[in-house]
Amino acid sequence: MDDDTSDKPRLTLLGLGAMGSALARAWLAAGHPLTVWNRGSGRAAPLAAEGAAVARTAAGAVAASGLVVVCLLDHASVDEALAGADLRGKDLVDLTTGTPAQARVRAAWAEDRGARFLDGGVMAVPPMIGVPGSGGYVLYSGSRAVFDAHHDVLAVPAGTRYVGQDPGLAALHDVALLSAMTGMFAGVSHSFALIRGGGLPPREFAPLLVGWLTAMAPYAYRVADQLESGDYAKGVTSSLAMMVQGNATLLRTAEEQGVSAELLTPFTALMERRLAGGHGDEGTAGVIDLLTR
Repeated sequence: MDDDTSDKPRLTLLGLGAMGSALARAWLAAGHPLTVWNRGSGRAAPLAAEGAAVARTAAGAVAASGLVVVCLLDHASVDEALAGADLRGKDLVDLTTGTPAQARVRAAWAEDRGARFLDGGVMAVPPMIGVPGSGGYVLYSGSRAVFDAHHDVLAVPAGTRYVGQDPGLAALHDVALLSAMTGMFAGVSHSFALIRGGGLPPREFAPLLVGWLTAMAPYAYRVADQLESGDYAKGVTSSLAMMVQGNATLLRTAEEQGVSAELLTPFTALMERRLAGGHGDEGTAGVIDLLTR
């Protein structure tokens, strides 16, 4: 598969962890000539058997292609891997998870070395990569020219969403979405802790939990509308006053079931502060003001 007769664009991939290996297999399956590099050679061997060219060094891998995709552990790993590479004339796409500030630093760093830069935030787990209809996608920000030039290649492993010229925007979207997911995980964990104390079978409870969270997810649209309009009471069906009163039952039940309420108390405390400020007719959107002002 890795030959000059292919009509598919060639690319290089640095990093063959679980995500990197999934990306590599998707590109190989689509017929793209692919050069790979990984700090440990063991992960490259299976990909070589599938048609990838394995570079001995990161610099050698970079030299093999005009498009270089990086999917490493962290920002420092990218620094180390690319330290000796000649990036002049390259298009560098960094899928390494990082912060918005790190993405902006990387963009300036790449430009100083003669490369165009695109940052990416992968909104998928490895089993979703290369699977049509899986729902996985990658957020991209930075050079629009790079995104447009390589869109078809980048779209092979997962869907693509370009979110702006500011290189930090993909990471900001990524971390904001992951933060919401983390909050959901906290709620799910507390929920299962409660039913454990009541002797309820987790597998029987799980469908109810998934259905409830799915039904509540559109609440994000209402919060967005309230934030943009500035009217935090707009469309409220459960007021802050009502929810704070109801939270007492949540905390009391946790105590009765012998479950720590530490996953709930930070948010309930913010709701109480907002209520104390005279905003009982609002929903929860006003809590955002307490976090950002």
